[in-house]
Amino acid sequence: MFGNDFDTTLRLMDQLRRQVDRAFDETERQGPLHRSTSYPPSNLYDTGTAFVIEAELPGLTDKDVEITLTQDVLGLSGQRQVDAPEGYSVHRQERAPFRFSRSYALPAKVDPERVGAVLRDGVLVITLEKAVEVKPRRIQVKAS
Repeated sequence: MFGNDFDTTLRLMDQLRRQVDRAFDETERQGPLHRSTSYPPSNLYDTGTAFVIEAELPGLTDKDVEITLTQDVLGLSGQRQVDAPEGYSVHRQERAPFRFSRSYALPAKVDPERVGAVLRDGVLVITLEKAVEVKPRRIQVKAS
């Protein structure tokens, strides 16, 4: 009797291991950064007069990134190429090349002429000045 329970337990553990292996294999096939809408990880802030987007892009340069603005949607796309330097051969490659694309719906109109972007230390900071008509205005109260 003990032998049957033990065999059953081993068989169930083997089935579980195979299912976990399949799950990891599927993730591996998709690539380490296969994320449809969550890459790059980013934050969107409202300063009152502008929107600021900070996006993490480690290992990318300004030439690897493209930013577009269409009305109230900012598009961010790019790719990382992983090539061995000239004269070198690859013995191990864990950093895979990848492409990404992400859109940000902006909560208000921005001035397309006053958009700036800086990539420093793997963080892209995009500043989008709000359009004049949506910027907060201080209204002066007059005493009567």
